[in-house]
Amino acid sequence: MLRTQKVKKLESCFSTNNKTKKKNIIVGLSGGVDSSLSAALLIENGWNVEGLTLWLMKGQGSCCSEGLVDAAGLCEDLGINHKIIDSREIFEREVIKNTTESYKKGFTPLPCSMCNKNVKFEEMLNYAINKKEFTYIATGHYARIKKSSSTKIHNYKEYKFKEFLLLRGADENKDQSYFLYSLTQDVLSRLEFPLGEMKKEETRKEAIRLGLRTAQKPESQDLCLVEHYGSMQRFIDKHIEPKEGVISHVNGQVLGKHLGIQHFTVGQRKGLGIAWPEPLYVKSLDREKNIVYVADKSDLLKKEAIINKVNWVSIEEPNSDIEVEAQIRYRSRPVKGTLVPLKNTDDPTKSFKLIFEESQSAVTPGQAAVFYRNQILLGGGLIN
Repeated sequence: MLRTQKVKKLESCFSTNNKTKKKNIIVGLSGGVDSSLSAALLIENGWNVEGLTLWLMKGQGSCCSEGLVDAAGLCEDLGINHKIIDSREIFEREVIKNTTESYKKGFTPLPCSMCNKNVKFEEMLNYAINKKEFTYIATGHYARIKKSSSTKIHNYKEYKFKEFLLLRGADENKDQSYFLYSLTQDVLSRLEFPLGEMKKEETRKEAIRLGLRTAQKPESQDLCLVEHYGSMQRFIDKHIEPKEGVISHVNGQVLGKHLGIQHFTVGQRKGLGIAWPEPLYVKSLDREKNIVYVADKSDLLKKEAIINKVNWVSIEEPNSDIEVEAQIRYRSRPVKGTLVPLKNTDDPTKSFKLIFEESQSAVTPGQAAVFYRNQILLGGGLIN
């Protein structure tokens, strides 16, 4: 494979010593600027890089046909090997099916987190392990990993920290750690985030400096299911049969009809198709009776939530109450709360009660509650 001038420029900054000590790394490439720059920066810093793209769906958008072409072209430009793995079957099983089942149950799922946990990192690690000579993997996520031994955490004596800590990305507006709460220590020990310390505006400048073909590519604004199907509404319509039910005020008054609880989410205001003197919001979804309950915004406030399927990323599972900063939506601000272990629950995994310092609106079943202490992501689970 021919090497371009831009790659020769990258290699010219390597010292002879660096070349003899190169470490092998697999970089997940979606065809976007972030993953592209991650690969280029690793090359610039002396890593032996191979690109890996997961074929998740057929069609437009990142993770689809368009992304495959751009990723392949980038690897040709950089003079590195590129591998495409057909992951459509596992994506269908772990993301499409689970997302569909969650909507049917009246939950609002988090497909990106499902994909990270059961598809992307799983497939990348398996590929690296099978290749044997590749010890590390990398992605273009805006997050950071540090060893607890090299981090100032002595003020947090209530936690028992693990070896590797997952931290927020340096760019607060782009931080993607929320979606990574399901990562394990094994993954963190092998994982690199080349963009973790960078601001988003810096990535564009760096991509232009390195002459990457994806430097001016528009940033994806939606999750891949939306890009692929055109909207989440279309995805739902394709996978779930309509079922007529009623929209009821919490006072018992029927205000309208709907074609399935899957079209609604707790906290939703727009698109309800009902008339009322004051704005109404979705308060809850009754799967058994197929009823959407609406209420005034003040009725949506909750002081606590049950969290299950918790994964402890950076600390050992606590056996007593701990103070946390909880983030219950990707774009929501973290709020102070207390996490209380629950015993004798029916759930096979240990559940916790999250008690908010101040009542929160639109605590949505199916979304992730992710627990932080300043920049450190402690763990996270699903709101039940």
